[in-house]
Order: sequence, then structure tokens, then C-alpha cells
Amino acid sequence: MYDLIILGAGPAGLSAAVYSSRYNMNFLVIGKDMGIIPEADKVDNYIGFPSISGIELANKFTEHVEKFGTKIIRETVKDLEKKDDFFVVKTEKNTYQAKTIIYALGGHKRRLGLPEEDKFAGKGISYCATCDAAFFKEKIVIVTGGSNSAVSSALYLSEFTNKVYIVYRRDKLRAFPALVKRVEENPKIELILNSNVVQIKGKNKVEAVILENSKTGEKKELAVDGIFVEFGYEPNSYLAEKIGVNIDETGRIVVKEDMSTNVKGFFAAGDVTTGSNRFNQIVTAAAEGAIAASSVYKFLKGGE
Repeated sequence: MYDLIILGAGPAGLSAAVYSSRYNMNFLVIGKDMGIIPEADKVDNYIGFPSISGIELANKFTEHVEKFGTKIIRETVKDLEKKDDFFVVKTEKNTYQAKTIIYALGGHKRRLGLPEEDKFAGKGISYCATCDAAFFKEKIVIVTGGSNSAVSSALYLSEFTNKVYIVYRRDKLRAFPALVKRVEENPKIELILNSNVVQIKGKNKVEAVILENSKTGEKKELAVDGIFVEFGYEPNSYLAEKIGVNIDETGRIVVKEDMSTNVKGFFAAGDVTTGSNRFNQIVTAAAEGAIAASSVYKFLKGGE
């Protein structure tokens, strides 16, 4: 019976691990991979690292926690149960028990679903405008999607690029009217509606896309340097919801300021939560992980 099991080995989970070590709790981390950080070609907005690849930063996080003797179980969490006063975590190989949980399984961006996507990930395809906009200075990019996140990304990208195309399958954007108005007034942004990206072309990086009109079936080639995928974000909250944790309309775990939830002993941190104003960044995920570990320690000591 552990004091704590941390689910997830991304920045939230590993930050929680560092602080759990400092609090001398009996805990372990279960995480098959390091989250979505390794997908980033470069990270230049994490304090202390002006420029570092995503995989390098993820490795540094892992090295840091392992120096404290943290045990990371590289298994996939398959099931989660709540007993009277403890939790049961099941992976494809083993079963573990703990008095408390920090749920930091993050989420994932919806993908284009094209066969060339993996080839160009980090080589012109990005899933985070905030992270990668600066790498496309004075270039031409497209944003796929028509929601608030897509429109906000396009507006942000226009501050760096020469041209931004918003490619959306419907005949009008679904974003807030105020955001749509800003797009319409921005000379750098052009809408391509009723269209989908059906092919990506290039040798070692993105050079062009093939667009297909969803009404006429007509196809055309568009030269671009980058593709920002904004089909939405899916939090990996399904296991938390299964045991009765409150989930909001976007699928995120509802947390209080101390990262606790409506289920006693169950805490959450990172991109899977409603915390940090839903600002999905490495630095905010790490901060939430630290707060969650502190809250677990207080909880185990009899505090609220």
C-alpha cells in the first residue's frame, strides 16, 4: 500500500514526483511514456532553457526524478477503482494500491489522420501555436479547424508569419464572434472554407498541402511552410470519470486551487485539469504537479 501513486510521467507527474520525494512519501509513478513533450521539435519557452528539443527536455525531467530514487513504472494504466479508503490501479501487467492518487495523464491533440502526419511531425506540423509560432517567422502557414482554439492560434501566428490560412471543413467558423471579427479584419489571415487537407507534400519538411473542397470535390495545391493542427484537445480523463470524479463539459477534471477533486484522496494536475486557466504549457503543468504533491502531503497528515 503506497501513500501515493502518480499517474503520468509528463511534466505534471514528474514535478509531483520531485516534491513527493522531498516530502519523503512512499510513492511510485506509472507512465508508459513522457507525454506530448517529445513531439515538440524545439522548446524555447521553458524557463532556464532558451532552446532545447522536446525529447531532451523530457529526458532531463526523467533524469531529475530518478536522482531522487523515484521508481517509474513504464506501463499503461488500464483501469482505476476507488475502494473505501484507498485506490486500486491496474496496468496491463500488475495491480497497485495507494491511499491517494495524483492523476496527471494529460491529453492529446486530435490529429489530421493522414498517413504522412508522423513523417512531418516536428518538421512543419505543429500541435501548439504558442510553442512553435516563433519558428515560422515570415513564413506561410495554415491552421486546420474552425473553433476558438484554431482562430486564436491563427491570430497569434499572424504576429510572426507573412500569411496564415485557416482551412475549415464547414462554411463558417465556430469561434466566438469577437474572435471571428478580428480574423476578418486581419490582412494576414485568409479563410479557406468548405475544405480539408487531404495530403501533405515535401521531402524533409512540409512544402505544400493538397486541399479538397468538401462540396465540389475539387482539389488544389497550396504551398505552405507549416501546418498547425487545431481540431481540438481531448483530455485523458476517462478513468477519473469512471470513479465519479467531476468532469467539465470539455472533458477536463474539475480541480480546486489545491488540485483536489470531489473524490476524497484524488488529486489531478496538468493539461487534464481545469487549473491554470486551461493554459496547456509545460510550466503550468509542472506548477500544478508541485501543488498537488504538497496537497497530498497535507492530506495524509490529516489536513484538508
